[in-house]
Amino acid sequence: MRLVLTVMALSVLGYCKDESVTGHGGADAVWHLQSIDGAAYAAEATLTFPADGKLAGAAPCNGYSGRQTAPYPWFSAENVAATKRACPEVTAEALYFAALGEMTLVEVLGDVLILSNDAGREMVFQGSDRAE
Repeated sequence: MRLVLTVMALSVLGYCKDESVTGHGGADAVWHLQSIDGAAYAAEATLTFPADGKLAGAAPCNGYSGRQTAPYPWFSAENVAATKRACPEVTAEALYFAALGEMTLVEVLGDVLILSNDAGREMVFQGSDRAE
């Protein structure tokens, strides 16, 4: 009987929806950074959620990947690793990674994704189709 209950419980878990941003519309687009703290972001940076619990993207100089397993609407960029290529936009890249690491909340509003924190910091992204 215990075996039957265990199998039933495990099978139900397989039907559970991803509770991170991936399961709430985040995986539907490539998110292009538009602004940090209300100031336009002149460089190009993207954020994607390619699979449950994963994040990835392209900062101005380097590609990166990491984990994001916090339940929606919380956000936590964890274990972020980036390639080590130098470029003229290294300052913009440092600003991007510093801000990304401080974000604690995420909101998906159609084709807009907003990362923010309790200190009032905010990153606004515009979504585009994944086919790009």
